[in-house]
Amino acid sequence: MSRQIVSVVGGKEAAVAGTYTSLNPARTGEVVARVGLADAGTFAAACRTAKEAQREWARVPAPVRGRVIASIGRLVEANAERLARLVTEEIGKPYAEALGEVREIVDTCDFFLGEGRRLYGQTVPSEMPDKNLFTFRNPIGVAAVVTAGNFPVAVPSWYLVPALLCGNAVVWKPAEYAAASAEAMFRLFTASGLPDGVLNIVFAGGADTFDGLELALGEGTVQKVGFTGSSEVGRKVGELAGRHLQSACLELGGKNPMVIMPDADLDLAVEGALFSGFGTAGQRCTSLGTVIVHESVHDEFVERFARALHAADIGDPAGDVLAGPLLDQKFADRYEEFLTWLQPHHKVASGNVGRITEDNPRGDFDGGEGLYYHPVIVDGVQPGDRLFLEETFGPIVGVTSFATLDEAIELANLPGYGLSSSIYTTNAKHAFRFREGISAGMVSVNNSTSGAEAHLPFGGNGKSGNGSRQSGMWVLDQFTRWQSMNWDHSGRLQKAQMDVAEIEPDLDFRLP
Repeated sequence: MSRQIVSVVGGKEAAVAGTYTSLNPARTGEVVARVGLADAGTFAAACRTAKEAQREWARVPAPVRGRVIASIGRLVEANAERLARLVTEEIGKPYAEALGEVREIVDTCDFFLGEGRRLYGQTVPSEMPDKNLFTFRNPIGVAAVVTAGNFPVAVPSWYLVPALLCGNAVVWKPAEYAAASAEAMFRLFTASGLPDGVLNIVFAGGADTFDGLELALGEGTVQKVGFTGSSEVGRKVGELAGRHLQSACLELGGKNPMVIMPDADLDLAVEGALFSGFGTAGQRCTSLGTVIVHESVHDEFVERFARALHAADIGDPAGDVLAGPLLDQKFADRYEEFLTWLQPHHKVASGNVGRITEDNPRGDFDGGEGLYYHPVIVDGVQPGDRLFLEETFGPIVGVTSFATLDEAIELANLPGYGLSSSIYTTNAKHAFRFREGISAGMVSVNNSTSGAEAHLPFGGNGKSGNGSRQSGMWVLDQFTRWQSMNWDHSGRLQKAQMDVAEIEPDLDFRLP
């Protein structure tokens, strides 16, 4: 029997205004969960509930909140295999990757549990006597967090863990097609001892979520918006937050470049391109978009890349495969559109294109009922092509060539995204020149465009985000506000920049 899932607000199940059926993309006839969807009013009500709960949660000492985060980490660790298998079942992510994603939650908790004792402010010297200056980190209040389903548990933890640690309450709206994974994670979080209302989960469609967020912002019950998703929707969320004088935390799409220099280890470069281009069926925000290969090694790289892809296993995500199916039917439909962007000047270097079926198999694999697609390498993409300029969420990678490093950097920056990037080289000068010139928020040298560690800042620029960062100590600035305090114990009014003692130097002094 499939799971029945509804929103939970203040510890209680919320009203249902519609339904969504979450299917296993590897076997689309298999129902994973039936999800009760909330409306805009329920989302806004959840934000009001969170506002009330946040006041008491903020009074809990930060080191105690850190112990709650520690408990979350231990609970996730104890349930890691079950949660990972649910992720694999619901979104088709290969099990090894799903287990790594769950591990990311544990790593995030391990990092932030100690931050409960390190939410440091400063004591600052005053320009006047008998006066002390201080700074403090205060929680922002309520964070409304909307996340995508390609990383249904790891990416939400980047928001939820630091937000809760800092003394905020959260209203979390996960992707409907990953509802079962999200609901399981929510239960693990609440089992840690979080008071009712501090963390709320609302399942809703995109339009209802946007309308509910607009209501909540208008009522003043949301002080921070976090959004992970497409650049198109991110613009709308950013505009909405801006109208209410808020800066949203936006983690958006990418067209992540990989530059292959003539001195690169080509075997290593192929391995990195294979994983970052086709792991998770190319459905990461950090997935490889275009390989920019030096003209002297272009042909050899493409030949090796195509050979490695041909040997890679695509199939049941419960097994040892490079990639499973696409996440959901809507992504399969969108991917079909990306394939129409192929032009006569393109060369498909990888073989078959389109959905894997009995009539269009990949070796012995016919795809069954799953949303499986042939991975595609497209050589000969040009700077004006849609395949070069726009994000293609799915298993398709473009290849182009360059003559100089400056040209490669210009090509890498041209699409206007700025999330992740990579360069393969054995020359340190090339690596640092690339780092200086690339617009991406993350740079890898001799590594893939995919992969994040819990203690490094994660985020992009340009079309990939508004410069906000997740993970590590840097995300604390998203979920706290700096407050300054001055304490004058002189017994008289001292006016800054006015009642300041002066020491007069003799600037005409010269050595004899």
